[in-house]
Amino acid sequence: METTVFDKKRDEVLNAMIAFDKGDAKRIQHLIKVYTYAALIGRGEDLPEETQQTLELAAILHDIGIHAAEKKYGSPAGIYQEKEGPEPARQLLHEVSGIPEAMMERIAYLIGHHHTYKHVDGEDYQILLEADFLVNAYEDELSPKALLSFREKVFRTATGTRLLNTIYSLD
Repeated sequence: METTVFDKKRDEVLNAMIAFDKGDAKRIQHLIKVYTYAALIGRGEDLPEETQQTLELAAILHDIGIHAAEKKYGSPAGIYQEKEGPEPARQLLHEVSGIPEAMMERIAYLIGHHHTYKHVDGEDYQILLEADFLVNAYEDELSPKALLSFREKVFRTATGTRLLNTIYSLD
């Protein structure tokens, strides 16, 4: 399989994010899982190439604000991650040459909204929410009732819904 320019950029961002979270294996494992689910759902939904690339980079970086949130607010709560994440994401992405400015801004926007379930304005946003939930549901040991409620209220993609149903035996 041929390695594309995007593959190299994505891997550079992935390695930079792993280095950013150095020593925090739990968060590194989380970002790898969210990235994997996001990429899988995006491919399953046949996203346009640029949207898929934006989604994948946003998924890798989605929790980049956690450390700053913990330091500044004493909490990793989603609202604080959303406040503190876009700027370090922009800084990290600027170090990777060739990522278009518009894509960087969309990634920053997604990071700044990845715990906000209202006014979802794109497939990349929707899929990021679903991928993050698939991982958080396991990590937080959510009940079947909570899973069903979230599926009803938030899940919109066929691929994400199928994965949720299969992983958690919800059918």
